[in-house]
Amino acid sequence: MLGRVGRAVSPVACRLFGNTTLRCAGSWATVDPSTLSGSTPGKAYNCVDGEWSRTAKDQTIPDPLNGEPFISYPDITEDETAPFIESLRAIPKTGMHNPLKNPERYLMYGAISARIAEEMRKPEVADFFARLIQRVAPKHYAQAMAEVTVTRLFLENFSGDQVRFLARSFGVPGDHPGQQSNGYRWPFGPVGLITPFNFPLEIPALQLMGALYMGNKPIVHVDRRVSIVAEHFVRLLQHCGMPASDVDYVHGNGRVVNKIFREGNLRSTLFTGSQAVAEQLVVDLKGKVFLEDAGFDWKILGPDVSNEAYVAWQCDQDAYACTGQKCSATSLLFMHKNWANAGLEKMLKKRAMSRTMEDLTVGPVLSWTTHRMLDHVSKVAAIPGARVMWGGEPLKGHSIPEVYGAMQPTAVFVPLDQINDSNWDLVNTELFGPFQVVTEYSDEQLPRVLEMVERMSQHLTAAVVSNDRLFTQQVLANTVNGTTYAGIRGRTTGAPQNHWFGPAGDPRGAGIGTPEAIKLVWSCHREIITDEGPVPTDDSNLLTT
Repeated sequence: MLGRVGRAVSPVACRLFGNTTLRCAGSWATVDPSTLSGSTPGKAYNCVDGEWSRTAKDQTIPDPLNGEPFISYPDITEDETAPFIESLRAIPKTGMHNPLKNPERYLMYGAISARIAEEMRKPEVADFFARLIQRVAPKHYAQAMAEVTVTRLFLENFSGDQVRFLARSFGVPGDHPGQQSNGYRWPFGPVGLITPFNFPLEIPALQLMGALYMGNKPIVHVDRRVSIVAEHFVRLLQHCGMPASDVDYVHGNGRVVNKIFREGNLRSTLFTGSQAVAEQLVVDLKGKVFLEDAGFDWKILGPDVSNEAYVAWQCDQDAYACTGQKCSATSLLFMHKNWANAGLEKMLKKRAMSRTMEDLTVGPVLSWTTHRMLDHVSKVAAIPGARVMWGGEPLKGHSIPEVYGAMQPTAVFVPLDQINDSNWDLVNTELFGPFQVVTEYSDEQLPRVLEMVERMSQHLTAAVVSNDRLFTQQVLANTVNGTTYAGIRGRTTGAPQNHWFGPAGDPRGAGIGTPEAIKLVWSCHREIITDEGPVPTDDSNLLTT
């Protein structure tokens, strides 16, 4: 299919993104999502000390819908890292501001948050970001726009005086006149931020703002397949008054970026992404990290069956929205036998099989190939008593390149008593795509379910779908996941701006979106004790010890 001036455009892209230029988002935008293609590729830029620039060599990103190289990004080499390293090393441990230094910057960022939120309320700006997200990480428009909405609401939450309220201190009376201890939230100084491909705007934007609010100088690195989205958020920040040198932004490969992070003397780094990379960063950065890594997330449907259609819809959303590429997606569904007897499987299958490339309710998988996904499905389905409930086949009628994956929404049923030591790692592998394992349990088997949940190593999100208070109390009291929904509307996915989202059970665990999360991840505690006198005049009180 041809675009409006004869450019070759993917048929799916044309239907979803239109073939006319979007209304101008603003002078800060350097690409147009509606024309972004192999024939009109976009260019990404690095930013260091407020200057946007390219590198000597480029690399290209394949269009996830047809494989054409449609974005080029700076392929930074080790010889080109010095400006980034020097920029970070120039930042003191006291940060860009703290409660005693440059406190007016708290007010500045409150004002910037208000301005950028106002910009993102403009339909053309919101649509720009939603369409750009869809181009690099194809998902339904509603899912892409949800990222934009959450980001805007977060910025509204931290407008005005709310930024300085994050740095609220406290005082405690001392032992004698003139003595008082005061606790402060103190920045780290130079910090790092690494985020994945699945939420190209929401995760980097919320974490970046938290770092800035608390007085840090961040360097940001987003998965290069989608990094052009967060680059445009930084450009919009600059447009709305952020000093250009407050944020450094680097595209490129992980090996070279790792060098910048190590040699830039970062005081702390927030990493969101895979568990393997997270554990390697812990070593490389000498433990100075906060992690929001992989999430093998579970959902337990309780014995009380009600609102079947709604629960089926939510289960489908939790497993397959964004083609299952959420760290909060349901990986293992424990279904009480009452739900099985109520026909839930039939409802889930109908919903899963209605997903289509036409509206991107299912789409490319960016971190697993089709072969690798189908191989995993086959291995799980080979467990004694297991069966493919639905899916298990490649998507058809698409032009998704082989470097990515394309599989139908899939579920494999595995009997509870067959999930054991011999296949534990297999069943508990997070396939970051449209896949879940389903099992069934009875009242008598609930202790076994709780044993399995205890054994799991990842504790990000969970759902207890039940209005039976005694049941939910038992499950909640014996589980640890950091973001747990309980009640008949319980879900595993959901990272809005109004509650904490993050893992539990790990002292390195990071949060996002709330004042508590910002203070935990992007600041540390400092105690200053003033002891100004009067000095005692009676020498008898000065004891030698």
